[in-house]
Amino acid sequence: MTASAAYDVLGIGNAIVDVLATTDDEFLNLNKLAKGAMSLIDASRAEALYAAMRDAVEISGGSCGNTVAGIASLGGTAAYIGKVRDDALGWTFRHDIREAGVSFDTPPSTEGPPTARCLIFVTPDAQRTMNTYLGACVTLGPEDIDEARVAAAKVTYVEGYLWDPPRAKEAVRKAFAAAHAAGREVSITLSDSFCVDRWRDEFNALIRDQIDILFANESEIFSLYQVKTFDEALQRARATGKIVALTRGAKGSVIVKGDEIHVVDAAKVAKVVDTTGAGDLYAAGFLYGYTRGMPLAECARIGGFAAGEVISHVGARPLVPLKTLI
Repeated sequence: MTASAAYDVLGIGNAIVDVLATTDDEFLNLNKLAKGAMSLIDASRAEALYAAMRDAVEISGGSCGNTVAGIASLGGTAAYIGKVRDDALGWTFRHDIREAGVSFDTPPSTEGPPTARCLIFVTPDAQRTMNTYLGACVTLGPEDIDEARVAAAKVTYVEGYLWDPPRAKEAVRKAFAAAHAAGREVSITLSDSFCVDRWRDEFNALIRDQIDILFANESEIFSLYQVKTFDEALQRARATGKIVALTRGAKGSVIVKGDEIHVVDAAKVAKVVDTTGAGDLYAAGFLYGYTRGMPLAECARIGGFAAGEVISHVGARPLVPLKTLI
């Protein structure tokens, strides 16, 4: 990894404002929502679900946006590329991510769909059911990738959700090429098991040929390799030879790199309130440690602390500076 860099991590993701509300399983069943999953919805469905939400809270989010905000909260340097519209939610997103300490200069769209929003329903068991209207995210394309900025980051990190908007995939491939040309590393999170179901073959090829660091939870890695046990998934991950960080909720995480394996306990949390953003913040902690040359087990430990903070309250971004926890 090249030593001199302006940023620890450059994130590329769907710029989304989260709208959160608490609910129960009866509401999910009544509205035919797949509990614990992320479903893509159209504008009319978004309007109907938004109207049904009670006491909703709006918080800037997006998987990768949460991660780079977490890196900044830890004291790292981060930049972000994502598309919003020049509307109220778009300006909210821009303000929030910059306020978090992240460099964000992607020009907003002046026409087309509005800024994306994710309607998140949190049930008493802390599970989150997400329904995403991608809106302006679908306009992200190769022209939004600043290759010089990519080359200035130690790691370029993207979310698997970017495989859903057609041109975003082209943008990611351009960024990865620029990163590798500059001697940098690239990383991806698989995002969601349903996302993996849609793009399994492409994800496997991407991991084989381009990815240096992979993040996945149990359901995502099971879907990727179409296996039923964690041991099977672990062996498949080891065979890639890449750094693979597998998160397991309360069981902690397992990090593999070829024959190197680390099992790291989860951070202790008094009460799990909302699991939204747990994987995003784990990646933030891990990448923060990794870009400082820390051992993989220590990277995972920091990831666990960051995830532990975010699941202790509603919302997918930290409420206290994460650097105070480590």
